[in-house]
Amino acid sequence: MLSSDQLSPKWDCLLGCKGLEDKEGPWGGGSGLPPPDYFPGSWRLDVGLDCKGSPEGAEARAWTAYYYSLLQSCLQQAGLPETQDRSQVPRTGCPGAEVTLCILGSPSTFLSVLLEGGVQSPGNMLLCLSPAWLTKVPAPGRPGEAALLVSKAVSFHPGGLSFLDDFVPQRQATYFLVGLGPGPGQGREAAELARDLTCPTGASAELARLLEDRLLTRLLLAQRGGVAVPATLAFAYKPPALLRGGAGGPGLRLVELSGREGQETLVKEEVGAFLHSEALGDALQVAIKLSSWRWRGQQALRLHPRAEVGTVADTVVALLEKLEEEESVLVEAVCPPARLPSPGPELAMRICAVVCRTQGDRPLLSKVVCAVGRGNRPLRHQNSLPRTLEVALAQCGLGEAAQVAAVRRSVKTAAEAALAAVLALEAGLSVEQRGGRLAGTDFLGECGGPGRRLGTSAGRGTARGRSALSPRPAPGPGVDFALTVAGGALTPVALELNSGLCLEACGALEGLWAAPRSGPATEEAVAAAPLVETMLRRSARCLMEGKQLLVVGGGSVSKKFVWEAARDYGLKLHLVESDPNHFASQLVQTFIHFDVTEHRRDEENARLLAELVRARGLQLDGCFSYWDDCLVLTALLCQELGLPCSPPAAMRLAKQKSRTQLHLLRCQGPPWPSPSLHAVPCCPLESEADVERAVRQVPLPGVMKLEFGAGAVGVRLVEDALQCHQHFSRIARDLQGEADHPGIGLGWGNSMLLMEFIEGTEHDVDLVLFRGKLLAAFVSDNGPTRLPGFTETAACMPSGLAPEQAAQLVQAAFRCCLGCGLLDGVFNVELKLTGAGPRLIEINPRMGGFYLRDWILELYGVDLLLAAAMVACGLRPAVPPHPRASGYLVGVTGLVSQHLQVLRSTASQEALQALHDRGLVRFNQFTSLEEAQVPGEYEEPYCSVACAGPSPAEARLRLLGLCQGLGIDGPHYPVAHFLSHFK
Repeated sequence: MLSSDQLSPKWDCLLGCKGLEDKEGPWGGGSGLPPPDYFPGSWRLDVGLDCKGSPEGAEARAWTAYYYSLLQSCLQQAGLPETQDRSQVPRTGCPGAEVTLCILGSPSTFLSVLLEGGVQSPGNMLLCLSPAWLTKVPAPGRPGEAALLVSKAVSFHPGGLSFLDDFVPQRQATYFLVGLGPGPGQGREAAELARDLTCPTGASAELARLLEDRLLTRLLLAQRGGVAVPATLAFAYKPPALLRGGAGGPGLRLVELSGREGQETLVKEEVGAFLHSEALGDALQVAIKLSSWRWRGQQALRLHPRAEVGTVADTVVALLEKLEEEESVLVEAVCPPARLPSPGPELAMRICAVVCRTQGDRPLLSKVVCAVGRGNRPLRHQNSLPRTLEVALAQCGLGEAAQVAAVRRSVKTAAEAALAAVLALEAGLSVEQRGGRLAGTDFLGECGGPGRRLGTSAGRGTARGRSALSPRPAPGPGVDFALTVAGGALTPVALELNSGLCLEACGALEGLWAAPRSGPATEEAVAAAPLVETMLRRSARCLMEGKQLLVVGGGSVSKKFVWEAARDYGLKLHLVESDPNHFASQLVQTFIHFDVTEHRRDEENARLLAELVRARGLQLDGCFSYWDDCLVLTALLCQELGLPCSPPAAMRLAKQKSRTQLHLLRCQGPPWPSPSLHAVPCCPLESEADVERAVRQVPLPGVMKLEFGAGAVGVRLVEDALQCHQHFSRIARDLQGEADHPGIGLGWGNSMLLMEFIEGTEHDVDLVLFRGKLLAAFVSDNGPTRLPGFTETAACMPSGLAPEQAAQLVQAAFRCCLGCGLLDGVFNVELKLTGAGPRLIEINPRMGGFYLRDWILELYGVDLLLAAAMVACGLRPAVPPHPRASGYLVGVTGLVSQHLQVLRSTASQEALQALHDRGLVRFNQFTSLEEAQVPGEYEEPYCSVACAGPSPAEARLRLLGLCQGLGIDGPHYPVAHFLSHFK
């Protein structure tokens, strides 16, 4: 049976941590030295912990040494090497131009985050063991804000390596997470360090104080999150503005008091009505506790039988005398326990969850960890080994897979709703209430409080009289879940947000096995991984805010997201565009009307543009393009302006398809494997004579395409020499220049190539490269095309290939880019996977088009546009090396030649956008309906419609049903066939 703690009134106890972790260092407002020789070990202690220019007193130095030893003990228990002292040779860097993730807090609490940060961003995850290692300096141009500089820290690297480093010049933090709980950094000094920074912060004293108020958070979860909470009666003495006059919600009643004395009659009436109300359900006991941040850590808690109305009322009246303004006394129902057929003695269980803020401020449950112990004694993290939810429930007698899965879904829903409610609250707060413009809660380390067992309502808090600047949340607030029965189903009931040791428990559990690191996010993955990804994402925003970038070529309506994203990121864009009436001309800082369509004059145009930029006094941080026609011109312009970019020669090589293949065929190494393994034989075609020669050199069937084409326009399967000549003549007649089909590269001419047709499945690989290093890669699968054409029909992301095959594609794409000299940028590489391995179709030396940027952002939280902008500014993109997908997307393209009728009715732009806004589909429009009405042989897709799912099969089935309902599926456009690769 999962049972509540059967505490009696004599348990008028302080349910706080009574061990070492409740002791405070010199920054928490307390006093005293750390315990001597607490951590037995053989590590060196003669390391440089003193920070030049910021001397510490003897007591502060003792605590810094204590936390250094704690770090070494944690590393030792994890089987990792001792920290190496490199402080004698200071590290140099580029302040303000590199990611710096800084944590001020306990090594034991944050170890899993630190180690994961060392993997995702080597050398950029820093642990400060003392506030003296940090300095705040006023930020130029930002009144009231300050930059946070790091003088000394422990840096983390792959393999669990760590180094004690000094930084000269100081590193500037791009993300700051302060542990305001037990450990270094609590109190006034830490709170002040975290306040009003120019960089994002994952915690602040102001937010912590709000989330430490049980009454506020309980109302928050019930009203905004729709999370089940225990029935509660609250007596609030001069409640804060956030609570004043608000409705209580189901089972919640708030009684506002203007005074603490003379309330006996009111209290007795309210208590009597509450204890006899149906809101308490089957509860037999009520818990009485104080609510405010002041009472966290040590909390007087009393349990009484529900029938003892007088005793409960007397207890409330007595506690009212202890209240200060904005504090409350709570009377809450003890949730009836879920009684399960435990095979042995009665067991207690505590559920602990980590929920992280992800892309788009969406909550994601990262991990659930449980503790199990004897039912007749308090249960805490420290006296129980962590285990999975499945194992814990099985120990308590619940092993049926469907029921366990239902409990997990319920916990996930409730936990994610809790974080969503917190984020919604924070969105409505002022800068002062949040503790800074960029302060926000990025994760909830949700867990049960000490002694908590399913079915109880016990809690913990801080000692009375603590300074208002030193609330005591740990890395993030948490949620206590009681598991009870509601409507015949096991239901998690959120008791409160509190601090806890959840990350430590997760780290201990993860140490039992190697966690998988690819594919969609799974519960077994590293709990801290989404948090570190969020740190990197917010750091990228911090680094790029206010950057001045020149964009060459505005593109079509399919690129409207660029201008929306630029506004969101705070980028200052300047646009060079041929169309004086381009829709983006009013959305940029500077609009330069310049004809960029005549590419035979790119060198001259680059010089002219550079003169225009200088004449206008533009102080650019970078220059880039995402439009095929403008890539070579952009590289030449960057060369003229001295801005970072891949060399123009590399861009030319990648832009011309036959040159790409022929060059790579000659790249035969070493090193091995060489790019030549992936190149495909081909011949360039500029005349009928070239066609005749090519059919004798290239095995048929083959593929003919435009040398500089885009969007698969004019690409065709040819079976014999006659078809080759016919297609060449057709292209020479129909597509002579830019005016015949704008935006597909005809400004470069209409020359063609013939290449061998490769059997196999088609895939896209989108790469992020910086100084020749592969930072991230994303693989997607394409469906079969409508031969003899090659217009895209369907796609799936992430790839459904085996990990080894997906890795082969990534390495092939990477080798081909390096072989062409593409060292810096975001590139899209199209390949086929054959029985002999990956074969190159073509390299697009720019960000992937169509839906790819949107899908990658949706699934992985990585924005290729922001990554490209960072590379253009000479900054290493802040992207995780192995981002985990949140699910799968399967999509199908819409063609005007096949779907004109439905695109004007059931699948109109308005209808598809409405479905997108409701979260039912991902809708990406590539062009206007009018512009898409070109001859079918030369058409590009009009749009993409995709459905999400936890697996490719489920997403596929949803999409197939949608296409059948909208009329996209039909005899001449068999969606089931196009999706057949994704079963």
